[in-house]
Amino acid sequence: MLPPRGETKTGDQRLWRVTRIERADGQRLAHLAELDAEEPAACSVPADDVVVVAEFRDRVYPGLVETGRVERGGDKPFHSVINAENYHALEMLTYTHRHSIDAIYIDPPYNTGAKDWKYNNNYVEGDDDYRHSKWLAFMERRLKIARELLNPEDSVLIVTIDEKEYLRLGLLLEQTFPEARVQMVSVGINPAPPSRNGMFGRADEFYFFVLFGIAGVQAAPLGQDWITAKGRTHKGQIRWDLLRKSGASPTREGHPDTFYPFFITEDGARFHSVGNPIGVGASREDTLAPPGTVAVWPIRQNGTEGRWRLQPSTARRVMEDGGLRIGAVKGERTPIYYLSEGEREKIKNGLYQVLGRGDDGSVITSTLESSERWLIPGTQWRVGSHDSTQYGSRLLAKLLPDRKFPFPKSLYAVEDSLRFFLANKPQAVVLDFFSGSGTTAHAVMRLNRQDGGHRRSISVTNNEVSADEQVSLRKQGLRPGDAEWENLGICDFITKPRLTTAITGKTPQGEPVKGDYKFTDEFPMSEGFEENAAFFTLTYEAPLSVRHNRAFERVAPMLWLRAGSRGRVIYDLGEDGWDVADSYGVLENLDQADEFVATVSARECVDIAFVVTDDDSAFQMVCRELPNAVVPVRLYESYLQNFEINTGRSL
Repeated sequence: MLPPRGETKTGDQRLWRVTRIERADGQRLAHLAELDAEEPAACSVPADDVVVVAEFRDRVYPGLVETGRVERGGDKPFHSVINAENYHALEMLTYTHRHSIDAIYIDPPYNTGAKDWKYNNNYVEGDDDYRHSKWLAFMERRLKIARELLNPEDSVLIVTIDEKEYLRLGLLLEQTFPEARVQMVSVGINPAPPSRNGMFGRADEFYFFVLFGIAGVQAAPLGQDWITAKGRTHKGQIRWDLLRKSGASPTREGHPDTFYPFFITEDGARFHSVGNPIGVGASREDTLAPPGTVAVWPIRQNGTEGRWRLQPSTARRVMEDGGLRIGAVKGERTPIYYLSEGEREKIKNGLYQVLGRGDDGSVITSTLESSERWLIPGTQWRVGSHDSTQYGSRLLAKLLPDRKFPFPKSLYAVEDSLRFFLANKPQAVVLDFFSGSGTTAHAVMRLNRQDGGHRRSISVTNNEVSADEQVSLRKQGLRPGDAEWENLGICDFITKPRLTTAITGKTPQGEPVKGDYKFTDEFPMSEGFEENAAFFTLTYEAPLSVRHNRAFERVAPMLWLRAGSRGRVIYDLGEDGWDVADSYGVLENLDQADEFVATVSARECVDIAFVVTDDDSAFQMVCRELPNAVVPVRLYESYLQNFEINTGRSL
C-alpha cells in the first residue's frame, strides 16, 4: 500500500489480497486481506492507494509502449531507450536479442553507502551488514541474463566500478563467465582529486573487460595523451621487439624446441640461415657454423641459456618476409629483433608501407604522423578526455542547461572503451542496462559519425526520482504515477531529453547547444547527429491476451526490435490481416498468405516473418513458401515459451 498523500515515510510493505472493490462516498474502496499471515488482518483503503505486485516466482510477459521518437538518420536503424526495471527489460531482450549483442557497457551502482541505488524498493544503507551480499545478488541476477544476450563467439562486456566493490565484482565476473577472459584497467577520471579525511584522493576507477570467443582488443589511432613512454612505436615507427624471450619461462630448460642457432655473416650484415633445435642435453659449443658465419644463440644477460620466441619454421617464414633484423654485432650474443604478428598485420593492412629492405633483408617501413599512431594501450589510462567533471557533468550541462544528473561518465571515456572492440563492427548492437543519463548511446552515435557506421544501442533505465526529490514531492502530496512526479524521473527528465538534444543539436528549450565536441572528432554540438532514436516503456501483459492476439500493439515493438530496429513499427495489420515493413512482416490472416509471401519475396531487405497461428501445419505451409533467407517465427508460441522458462528467478 502506498502511504497517504503528503506523507514522506515508507508505505505499508505487507502484501495483501484484494477480496473485492466497491464504490463508497464517490470513490473506489479496495477490501484487503493480508497474505501469508496466521491471523490475516483486514482493511479497506482507496483503490488508488494499492499497487499490484508480482512475486519473484510469477512469470512476466512483457510488452512495450512507444512514447516518442526522433528521426534524423534516414534509413539507419534506431537507437532504443526503454524505461523499465532493468531485470525485466533484460528478460524481455532474451526474446529479441538472445546471443546477438556485440557489446554491453554498464556503469552499475557503486554501493558506496550513499542513497544512490535501490534494492527491493529500499535504499541499502552504508551500515547494512548485508549490503555487499545484497549488491552481489543484485548484480549476479542481471549478469546471468546478460550472458544469454551476448554473442558467445565474439563479444565484450565492460563493467565500471570503484574501490568499494571491485574485488567482489572481479570474483563475480570470473564465477559467472568462466569461459571468458577478464582484464581490469585503471582509468583516470579526476586529474585534481579532492582530499578525503585520512585517505588518498580518488583519481581513478576501474573498468573490467570480459572477452568472449575471439573478441580481442584492436589497435586504434590514439593521440599524444595515450603515450606514457618513449620508444619507436610512440615516434610513429613500426615496433621491433627482441626475439629472445623474456618475462615468464624465458630459459632453455623445458623448451628445447625454441633453443636453436641463427647463422649470420661474420660482419653481422646478413642472415645466412636458421638452424634446428639441438635437443635436450646437447651443448651449443658442439654446433658447427657454416664457413664465414657465426652462430647466434638466445643467451640472456646473466650468461644463462634462454630461448627464442618463435619456432624455427616460423622464424624462417618471418625472415623471408623481412620480419627479422640483426642488431649490434656481439658474437653469439648478437641481438636479433623481430616484428610481432600484430606489427606484421599492420604492414599487411597497409598502415605501414614497405619502402625497401636493409642489407640483412629486414623491411624498411614508412613512419606514421603523430595523429596516425595506431596503438593498443596499457592497463593505465591517464587521458585528459576521460575527466568525468569536464566531459561528464559539464558536457551534460551544455546539453541540458537546467538539469543535473549525479556523476555522469565522460562521454569520451565510454567512446574509447567501446572503440577498441567495435572499430571493425559497423553494424554492432550495444546494450547498456544501467544507462542513467544515456552516455553509452551518445558514445555509439559518435563512433557512427567517425566511420559512417550503422551501430545501434539499446539503453535501459528506470524513471526513479532521487531520494531528496522524493521527499520534496511527497510533501507536495505527489507520489509515483502522478505526472508531476514522473516528469522528474531519470528517463523522462534526463535520458530521453539528452539523446534528443544530442541528435537534434537543440536543447529542450529549442536553443542550439553551445560548445564543440573535442578530441577524435571535433565539430559543433549544435550540428547534432544523423541518427534515429525511439523511446519505450515496458508493460506487463496477461498471457491469455497475448495468446488471443489482443495484446498485439504491446508486443509489436518487440517484433520490430527483433527484426533490427529499422523503419516503422507494424502496429496494425489492417483489414487484410498482414503487413510488411522495412525489415520484417507479420501475417495473421492465413487466407492472405499468398499475397503476404509475394510481398516479402519482392523485398530483399526483409529478414524475418512473424506468423500468428496455433496450427502447426498451417505455419509449416507458410514456411515452405517463404524465401530461404527469411526467418519464420511463430506467434505467439515463441513468445510465450520464451517467458515461461523464466519462472523462479527473483529480483
